[in-house]
Amino acid sequence: MTPSNTPTPSNTPTPPRVTISRPANSRTANGGRNSGGTSEFSELAGQIRSSGLMRRRYGYYWAMLVAVPIAFAASFTVFVWIGDTWWQLFTAVFFAVLFTQTAFLGHDAAHRQMFRSGKWNDWISLIVGDLFIGMSYGWWQHKHTRHHASPNQIGADPDIELPVLSLTPDQVARPRSRPVRWLIAHQGLFFFPILLLEGLSLHASSVRRVLVREPVAHRWVEIAFLTIRLGGYLALVLLVLSPGIAAAFLAVQLGLFGFYMGMAFAPNHKGMPLVPKDLRLDFLQRQVMMSRNIRGSRLLDVAMGGLNYQIEHHLFPSMPRPHLRRAAPIVAEYCRTRGIPYTQAGLLESYGIVVGYINRVGLGERDPFLCPLVAERRAL
Repeated sequence: MTPSNTPTPSNTPTPPRVTISRPANSRTANGGRNSGGTSEFSELAGQIRSSGLMRRRYGYYWAMLVAVPIAFAASFTVFVWIGDTWWQLFTAVFFAVLFTQTAFLGHDAAHRQMFRSGKWNDWISLIVGDLFIGMSYGWWQHKHTRHHASPNQIGADPDIELPVLSLTPDQVARPRSRPVRWLIAHQGLFFFPILLLEGLSLHASSVRRVLVREPVAHRWVEIAFLTIRLGGYLALVLLVLSPGIAAAFLAVQLGLFGFYMGMAFAPNHKGMPLVPKDLRLDFLQRQVMMSRNIRGSRLLDVAMGGLNYQIEHHLFPSMPRPHLRRAAPIVAEYCRTRGIPYTQAGLLESYGIVVGYINRVGLGERDPFLCPLVAERRAL
């Protein structure tokens, strides 16, 4: 049975404010077990494993790992060869794309998608993240692990606790000055411009993480890698370019890098239901109902680094990226037969949903997108 007013896999998604009608064999919202809950996910996981979709893709990832240093060496060679000219702004655009695509590869390694050995995956993440991108693997792992454990859960998911946006009604209600309240009320207007600062924020957060007194597994390795990447890159830019062109180059590269990263990650959960801090959900419900997939071609798969299959990625984080597209129809059909909302949207449509959600929160709407299982409880 499909939940009322809840999108089927082929429909336009609107984050639901609904009462869920679940099959009789499903798990209840408070964790009561029938034949659903954990067994529901175990059955799905069995289907995925039997389809061979958890199999490692060594050839794919080794080709990518060889391509990355070659692409970086070629790009910096061209950068030096072009020299001090405003044409380097086009090079800055290319670098923004190259760095983002490389960051997607580091994301795959951090999720153990490449190798069976955890140590191999960790070192690839360190090299790709810190040395090639200038983003701390330790910082990212600490933040991203908590997000995967509790997507869209208030008080648990760091991705809904942002310093520049208010994503929950409680955040909006905090004491603010009048200018800040005005900015929050119109925050949807500033969402895309704010993303231009995300690249600088990622670098700054990474440096802070490895320097403060918090646990970092490979602190000195990360400090060395970040120093080489950030310091060496800045020195090369200033050596090749005059100050004015260098400033413009860095502004374009950092701005577009952050914008690209933000545009890839933003559509996946924002505008989906929020989960109260004290509500317990089983794994399948928690990961599927709080995530959104983005429909599109294989070109979109490449552009978004596989993050457009967010539901499948949250259910099976170690699934190699090339297999996500094949897993999606299996998961969608499985959810459909069990009445679990499985949300998809087009790319532009998803951005519209995100901006609309941010605007509604900023204007003070309470419970803008209520978790369906909370609605179920209130309806009882």
